[in-house]
Amino acid sequence: RNHLHAAGHICVLKDAFMYESPTEIANLASADKFDAALAIHLYKGGRLLQGSRIPFGIIFGGTDVNEDTKCEEKHRVMGAVLGEARFAVAFTVKMKELAAAEWPDARKKIHVQAQGIKTTPSETFDWYRFLQNADIPTDTGSLHMFLLICGLRRVKDPLYLVDVFSDWHRRDPSVHLGIIGPAVDPLFTSEVKEKVKRAPGVHLLQEVPQDDLHAAMKRCFAVVNSSISEGMSAAILEAMDLDIPVLARNILGNAAIIKHKETGLLFSDPQEFVVLSESLMNDPIMEREIVTRAKDYVKKHHSWESERKAYQNLVLRL
Repeated sequence: RNHLHAAGHICVLKDAFMYESPTEIANLASADKFDAALAIHLYKGGRLLQGSRIPFGIIFGGTDVNEDTKCEEKHRVMGAVLGEARFAVAFTVKMKELAAAEWPDARKKIHVQAQGIKTTPSETFDWYRFLQNADIPTDTGSLHMFLLICGLRRVKDPLYLVDVFSDWHRRDPSVHLGIIGPAVDPLFTSEVKEKVKRAPGVHLLQEVPQDDLHAAMKRCFAVVNSSISEGMSAAILEAMDLDIPVLARNILGNAAIIKHKETGLLFSDPQEFVVLSESLMNDPIMEREIVTRAKDYVKKHHSWESERKAYQNLVLRL
């Protein structure tokens, strides 16, 4: 929205979960006299634009191309939506190739544009109160806080590291894992809460505004990603921009932005996560080098300004 406002457009954000059918969106577009639409996620957002009277573009979310293609009905709907779209945006070349393999006729309309990020850490964030609210010791001299940022849904797999991290915490009480993010799937969120209750050293943290989250990231030892699949994790890129090392599960979306032991650390199983984390804790020179290279990478490939120009140009296609 910020990018489009900067180009002089009026942009209204709507949550796809508020609508059930293309008819509702058609009525909305007619009543408010919208000229065009941009849907995020080929299935969740795109299905609501089928048969739209206004031109539209699509931004792949990640789970659409990585997960929803496995469902025959969703695959059919997404193919129809992509056929009608003026353009589609993939975050990586690999994501474009995955989509093009499913819908070859759409290859020429898929553009590759990496996410741009902008970090805005709050200057008034109270780190000690944040820790106290989560019952985490506030002796920050010995604390090694790992932060896993994700919406609570199965594809993000926030429970992947819980058992091994809790075992590690029993051996080394200085390490703590905080899981923070919106309760996207209420049933799964209940599972996460029950599991975390029985896992010393692991904490389910209360959501905070983005500025406070960025400030919390800056105070952590590392940011963690344990997703089953990803499009492109904004949290990873934000951590890199904030000079915080990243430990991420070795999946296609993460490996597309992290070069192992150069701009971050990639793990293939929970045990390897602990080994890599301990090596990072014991080697401040490696940590500093990873953080420096990661920051340079984000500046070069994921700038907010580059993304702004790209989307302003794409919208002209509508």
